[in-house]
Amino acid sequence: MKKTTIFKVIGILFLILLIWRIFLLVTEGTGEEKRRSGKPPVAVHVDSVRYAPIQNIREFTGTVYPLYQYIVAPKISGRIIKITKRIGEWVRRNEVIARIDDAEYQQAVLEAEANLKIAEASFAETGSQFDLAKQELERVQSLQLKGIASPSELDAAQTNFDAQKSRLKLAQAQVEQREAALKSAKIRLSYTVLAASEPGFIGERFMDEGSLMAPNQPIISVIGIDTVIIRTTITERDYGSIRTGQVSEVEVDAFPAKRFFGKISRIAPMLQEASRVAKVELEVVNDSLLLKPGMFAKVRVILAEKDWTQVVPSPAVVSREGKSGIFMVVADSQLVRFQFVQTGITSKEITEIISPKLEGLVITLGQHLLEDGSPIILPGSQARKPGEKSR
Repeated sequence: MKKTTIFKVIGILFLILLIWRIFLLVTEGTGEEKRRSGKPPVAVHVDSVRYAPIQNIREFTGTVYPLYQYIVAPKISGRIIKITKRIGEWVRRNEVIARIDDAEYQQAVLEAEANLKIAEASFAETGSQFDLAKQELERVQSLQLKGIASPSELDAAQTNFDAQKSRLKLAQAQVEQREAALKSAKIRLSYTVLAASEPGFIGERFMDEGSLMAPNQPIISVIGIDTVIIRTTITERDYGSIRTGQVSEVEVDAFPAKRFFGKISRIAPMLQEASRVAKVELEVVNDSLLLKPGMFAKVRVILAEKDWTQVVPSPAVVSREGKSGIFMVVADSQLVRFQFVQTGITSKEITEIISPKLEGLVITLGQHLLEDGSPIILPGSQARKPGEKSR
């Protein structure tokens, strides 16, 4: 009988412990949040919705080129007797840069002048013969009208006149030919002096004094770098956002602490089929002359900007069902709600929210573990009031 009583007491105690354990399991957790989600709360980082200026800046890489560049080269062959400039020196427009030995070309001019004089003398003599033939023809014609000269005499005078007239035209053509030859010789002589067609700096020197030159063989290159051009390429994604006149910031490795500013001047009207990129040129005023052709350049172009707009940290924006959205902290609670949003300008740090108008805290870290209505744990340092904004 005693054993039966003992077993009953033990059974009652076991039943009481079982009921108490079930009660603890039912009531265990964080209250209403735990019963709703069925998941443990997630520790997150938060930030506030705020208003701030924003810029959409794209960075490209390119190369610095001179505004213009040309090669000084002779049109004739010869030996260089003088070069007046070296690398890095400034040259003015029409300033003499090099001279070629002109003795042969001077002699050619003298020969052409002599030939012209011979042609002019021949022309003068032929002119005299022509005048005599003309006078003889007029005399025979007069006598023939009086019945004194015979028809054969008139024919002979006419033939002589026509022959002298042809010789006169030939002599005149020879004079013109010699004049042209003299001009040609003088032009070839002028080619022995090489001058700069535009002002600039000597970029390269290919030859030295004493070198024997062939026609069109480079001697010196001249570059203009008061303004420089930076050529870069853009992808198809950015092509629609790039426009002429957009302000750009340029940085080069040689001067990392200095910034240069220019504008987009030209955009290629086509994309290269192989790479799907288009060439773009920027013009940068180079008053300091620090930018040099061949430098590697980083170009930052402001595609869009707003002075004051609603923004959230960029990490807060996530994609759900193919749309953009953010997780917001429900006011006066430890829950979140998911809000679809329409985004605008985006940078690495912040993203513009065009609609709807928002207020409160947004989740910036831990969103991948959250769903609409999930419980969260706010860090003590970030547990600000939900309606608080920083401006």
